Amino acid sequence: MDRDLLEVSVTKLHTLYRAHTYTVRQVTEWYLARIAKYNPTYKPILELDREGALKRADQEDAEAKSPAALAAKLKAQPLWGVPIVIKANTSIEGRVTSDGWTGFLQPGHELIAPRDAQIVAHFKSAGAVILGHTNMPDFAASDTNNSSAGGRTGNAYNVRYSPGGSSGGTATAVAANLAVLGQGTDTSNSIRNPASTDSLVGFLPTRGLVSIAGIAPLDWLMDDTGPLARNVTDAAIALEVMAGEDKLDDRTAGSAAKEPPQFTQYLKVDALKGKRFGVPSFILNNQGTALSSTGATRSLALRPETQAAFLKAIEGLRAAGATVVEDDTLLPASFETLLRTISTGPYRAEGFEDFLRDFGPVEYKSPAAFEQATGQKLPGFLLGQSRGNAPATSQRRLEDDPKAKEIFWDPQAKALAAYNETLERLHLDGMVYPALQMPPNDEIAPQPDGKPSTGPHSNTGWVNRIGVPAVVVPGGFYDNGLPFGLEISGKAWQDGALLGYAYAYEQKTHHRKPPVLATE
Repeated sequence: MDRDLLEVSVTKLHTLYRAHTYTVRQVTEWYLARIAKYNPTYKPILELDREGALKRADQEDAEAKSPAALAAKLKAQPLWGVPIVIKANTSIEGRVTSDGWTGFLQPGHELIAPRDAQIVAHFKSAGAVILGHTNMPDFAASDTNNSSAGGRTGNAYNVRYSPGGSSGGTATAVAANLAVLGQGTDTSNSIRNPASTDSLVGFLPTRGLVSIAGIAPLDWLMDDTGPLARNVTDAAIALEVMAGEDKLDDRTAGSAAKEPPQFTQYLKVDALKGKRFGVPSFILNNQGTALSSTGATRSLALRPETQAAFLKAIEGLRAAGATVVEDDTLLPASFETLLRTISTGPYRAEGFEDFLRDFGPVEYKSPAAFEQATGQKLPGFLLGQSRGNAPATSQRRLEDDPKAKEIFWDPQAKALAAYNETLERLHLDGMVYPALQMPPNDEIAPQPDGKPSTGPHSNTGWVNRIGVPAVVVPGGFYDNGLPFGLEISGKAWQDGALLGYAYAYEQKTHHRKPPVLATE
């Protein structure tokens, strides 16, 4: 089976089903066996639902015993029989939404989801077999993947190194062939960072294309969710499944009219011909600092080896027919200054309050009820406090706040306008830049400051601040064998076009190579 299933795509897997080469149960058991073999070393899977996955597989086999029934299932359900993984901050009915934190795993007080997040319901309707939840840093608040609930996840290409965060568990699981594809979330880089370190395709959709209802928020105004996959086609198929309006996420209202979820039609090998992409000046010229989801900032220079990898990777764009423009007026340092005027702090509590109200267990439907039931407080930064639990920013609801226009809506609109103006002025189809400012870091070796590793880091949180789509594609490898990821941002509500660019690059370069895994 290894010959058929290692690196298998959704399309290839469906071909195997159509030929009756394997049953869904056989495929699911193959993935469960790989998880049993490799999870003790790499630790990407936080909670395995072996019983649920096999039950689902048996149901699907029973529903498709005849060739006609099987053909009907494969036509109607784009992920039929496809084993996938879900990040641990995303609600699966009847399972614990740990958010990577031991506080939601307290015996007798677990945060057991009363229903599925909409994206999980969509995956199930599409026929996916959910293997379980993937590890993530507590509350998705780190660029690495070390959690109180699941420990440290290793990089699939070298277990000593970081897979990035906060969707590093999903990334390592998919890269290591412990699932066909997976779901991640992204507040300031958390899909794209681990996609880069694990030689994957990671897609951050236009804000509002995919619902985040049922996902434990870090900063709900910046949060998004999207797929991680080994190839662009699988990512496009998954995004078609995930997209859709949701009454619990107002941002999705009218999304189907803005961009119908028919993304695979854009996947053409010549999609890059005649396209133009700019390199953001503040990233390439080391003028910027990383924008944290918690409001913290840090100086973040582009490492020389990463700049070299980037310059090599963009040659693939040129070879596929695109033009890459470098100009000091392309999103200079003043653009980053504009981004800093967008304030989400006063509204942080609203997101977690709504999550517990709609997706918390009966025992606690609010932060106060959680504290009363468990005797434990939620971390202050989830509720608008600083990391040091300093006095909280005065919290209010976005739709009721008369200052929201001044501190959030107008600054965000100005930053988006500056981005769009740059694209229009220079006739650009998007921006291209390194997904990370540095290679994945060795988390076993002592850090220079003696503190635990928190990286690798990026300067890509600006994309979340303006709500446009971005995609990471495998862009090659560093000299030490670890992956480099190339990121391309696009125009809002042109996600399909962006996937087309990624597909054309992928087909031209074929950078992804599967990792060679180790066991303890």
